[in-house]
Amino acid sequence: MDYSYIFRSALPDYGKFAEFGFQEQNGGYICKKPLEGTDFTALITVRDESITAEVYEKSSDGISADSRYALFDVKSANGAFVAGIRAQVQEIMHDFQASCFEPGDWKERYISHIEREFDCNAEYPWASPQETQDTKTRYTDAAVFRCPNQKWFALIMDIRYRNLGLESEEGVPVVNLKADPDKIPELTDKKSVFPAWHMNKKHWITVLLTRVTDFDRLCELTRRSYELAGVVRT
Repeated sequence: MDYSYIFRSALPDYGKFAEFGFQEQNGGYICKKPLEGTDFTALITVRDESITAEVYEKSSDGISADSRYALFDVKSANGAFVAGIRAQVQEIMHDFQASCFEPGDWKERYISHIEREFDCNAEYPWASPQETQDTKTRYTDAAVFRCPNQKWFALIMDIRYRNLGLESEEGVPVVNLKADPDKIPELTDKKSVFPAWHMNKKHWITVLLTRVTDFDRLCELTRRSYELAGVVRT
């Protein structure tokens, strides 16, 4: 199962990997964690900016391909046992992120930047969380920023990584920004900048408000969004 979203949430501190239980191997890192109350072991592999976890049955010969617990990776498998296995692995990944990655996001710093740079205040159109019928994704304190002509140039909200095509139910703060249509294909690296979620993908992009996003670049993209949204057409 893929947990690479962690790299999009925070920056790794590789010096702490060994303390968590990782060993360097073949240009990457591997870690084995036993799953309590079972005869299974989770094998976590980190290579480049990829994090995967597989589950294997314990044996005297160690881990082998033949002992892999395939149901762990089958999304449609939803029995109580496999759900318990997944919950344990998810908890291990939470501990891994907390122990070996620099926490925090850019959200509050970014809001302060917008208010100062563009002399405008956040508006909160949705006073309480509301849920869209098609995606079941909650808007939590979604903030809108407008140009003097009342056009939006930034929409800050919390969504889930799966809304961006990534395999994770984890939440992440993002901002939707307007962009030049001809530049959007080169801007969307699908690491920190994605095709716009829930807005016109020909004119908008979604940018992660996490430490993997270069803050100076984020500010540049915001400036361009303000310029594009602020154009008065006659």
